[in-house]
Amino acid sequence: MENGFNLIINSERAPEPVGAYPHARRIGDMLFISGVGPRERGSKTIPGVELDEHGNIVSHDINEQTLSVFRNIRYVLEDAGSCWEDIVDVTVFLTNMKNDFPIFNALYKEHFTHVQACRTTIEINALPTPIAVELKVLAIVGSSKNNK
Repeated sequence: MENGFNLIINSERAPEPVGAYPHARRIGDMLFISGVGPRERGSKTIPGVELDEHGNIVSHDINEQTLSVFRNIRYVLEDAGSCWEDIVDVTVFLTNMKNDFPIFNALYKEHFTHVQACRTTIEINALPTPIAVELKVLAIVGSSKNNK
C-alpha cells in the first residue's frame, strides 16, 4: 500500500539488497531501514575489504567500511525524506568485536554524538556478504529538523 502511511522505499544510491527486501519501509512517521553494509551500488568491490581468489576475506579496514556504511545509511534516509539527525535507534552488527569495536566506537562517537540515538552492538559470526559491519536503523520522518 503506497498511500503515505505504508511505503516501500528503495534508494537508487544505496547498494542493492542481497535478498527480497526493500531498503526501508515507512509506516506513518517511522522509517525502518533494513540492514545496510559498506557495499557500493553497482560494484562488486567492497570498500575496505581484501578478498582472496576464492572470495574469502584476507583483511578488512573497519574504518573504511564503517564510513561507507554511514554514507549508505544517509542515502536511504535522504531518499526516504528523513535525515541523519532523525535516527532514533541503531543496531550494529560486527564480525570481530575485539579488534573492530574500538575503531567503530570512535567513528560512531564522531558521527552520532549530536544525534543521541539508542544503540545496541552485537558480534556475529558472519554477514551475508564478505563484510565486517552492518547497521540496522530506525528513524522518524517529517521532524522539525527536516522541515527547516
